[in-house]
Amino acid sequence: MKEINLRKFYTEIYKEDYIVTLPDEIVEVLMEFRRGDTAYRIRTYRYKAYFSLDCGDNIEREMRYHVPSVQEIIERNMEEEKLYAALDQLTEKQRKRVYAHYILGIKQSDIAKMEGTSVSTVHESIRRGLRRLEKILKEN
Repeated sequence: MKEINLRKFYTEIYKEDYIVTLPDEIVEVLMEFRRGDTAYRIRTYRYKAYFSLDCGDNIEREMRYHVPSVQEIIERNMEEEKLYAALDQLTEKQRKRVYAHYILGIKQSDIAKMEGTSVSTVHESIRRGLRRLEKILKEN
């Protein structure tokens, strides 16, 4: 068991000395993280790598949370309308199976259980439905 001052590790949280007794393994992990952090700061100083996506001008946020433009939204809606119109041209079983598998994400084996048929029947129906969908979408 060793005593450490948490203020040395968490300067932004602890403004005054806060001494705790911790097992040797935890102290070693904390020291390893501290050494890694120090090495990182030395590397950024040495190679003048001060730039980051976290520099405060919201670059990172904008990259992670892409807000689609109005044109992108309209194009996506038009594509969805074409897809649903093409799905309507399939037979009822094909439409239900393709929709359940690709839109709802249900496994083919689960679809087969729900319908009381074999997995190969469902698989073949979906395959034929996709082939027909491809033809329909190419025509439009």
